[in-house]
Amino acid sequence: MEALRYGSRGNGVLLLQLALRREGSYKGKPDGIFGTRTLNAVRRFQSSAGLIPDGAAGPKTRAAAEPYILGYVTHRLRPGDTFYRLAKRYGVTAEATAAANPKLDPARLPVGEEITIPLPKRVVPTDVPYSSELLGYVVRGLTARYPFIKAEEMGRSASNRPLWALKTGAGKRTLFINAAHHANEWITAPLVLDFLETYAEAYMKRGTLFGRSAAALFTETRLIIAPMVDPDGVDLVNGAADAEEYGRALGIAEGFPDIPFPSGWKANILGTDLNLNYPADWEKAKEIKFAQGFTRPAPRDYVGASPLSAPEAAAMYAYTRAQDPDITISYHTQGGEIYWRYGDIEPEGAFNIAEAMAAVSGYRAADVPEGSSCAGYRDWFIMEYGRPGFTVEAGEGVNPLPLSLYPRLREDDLPLMAAALEAVTKGS
Repeated sequence: MEALRYGSRGNGVLLLQLALRREGSYKGKPDGIFGTRTLNAVRRFQSSAGLIPDGAAGPKTRAAAEPYILGYVTHRLRPGDTFYRLAKRYGVTAEATAAANPKLDPARLPVGEEITIPLPKRVVPTDVPYSSELLGYVVRGLTARYPFIKAEEMGRSASNRPLWALKTGAGKRTLFINAAHHANEWITAPLVLDFLETYAEAYMKRGTLFGRSAAALFTETRLIIAPMVDPDGVDLVNGAADAEEYGRALGIAEGFPDIPFPSGWKANILGTDLNLNYPADWEKAKEIKFAQGFTRPAPRDYVGASPLSAPEAAAMYAYTRAQDPDITISYHTQGGEIYWRYGDIEPEGAFNIAEAMAAVSGYRAADVPEGSSCAGYRDWFIMEYGRPGFTVEAGEGVNPLPLSLYPRLREDDLPLMAAALEAVTKGS
């Protein structure tokens, strides 16, 4: 692991700053630039961690900081340890500590066993640009702190990054929410993860999720989140792609000079628009997009060589068929609209669910604009299953939406997802 030091830039620095901000040594917003403020923060952290305060974040420093990204530490039990004492020592609640270690009897903690201790900050950061690496930390953190959340790989991206799915709930009927099909719509990834953590906290505390019993929802439903369908593209847009990936994408983008690079990039790293790569009138989508000039790999709107030619779309297709969800939501940005049907196919109950989601979010239940339907994930799901499938175009503005808009997205969209989860129970 290459040391990060004064003058370093990039995603590694941003993650280091995030960790040190949570630990308390770094003040301010992570920006990925290792300047004087970061240098001083690293030195303070190294001193407090018993490391040589040389200001360079090598393997030992980064390993010591990693728990603050993950949101938990591990602790080997000693004589006299109790959940209450440990929680007080680490600044968390005994309830959260017990929830992270459900197999242990609080009255008989086994000395010598290693347990998980949550840290005070939430796992999901919502004010920093996302990357596939940050997502990996979030997946590890959520599943460690909330063992009733399980993670699995749906498959691998074109650049061999994992395509994560997170599952929770004990019911038979399933809501499947996916996000970040489009690279420059990456802000939807923290949005759906934020919902998952909010739900997990409510369930752990035996509380409510936007007025609904979290325990009842957990018992009656199963929630699956695929937070980042296009991790390679997200890394490109947010500066976390490697040099080879960046160069390959730049070569594609140079053929489309009117599309800003990399901020205008929607496709996977090979130039296929994932939400145009599903087997739902794909030939019609091809005709439309080819007429617009997207006849080859591009930053957006290229339908691919054939349906499911992109590994990410193929993984979503196979995973959906394996999980057999009752309702799906595909999160995109922007427009403040909820698309609920495909052509003349109107799944039973879909409009009522769309109206319920619109009522709590302020969005509009709407028809897909002419020329924008066909070959999308929602299109395929509705065509294949005849069940409610929705595309939510979250927020207003120009993609990629800035993080300054996140609080409003959260206010609108977390209740929307809760309403969808409730709708799953009504179908049982």
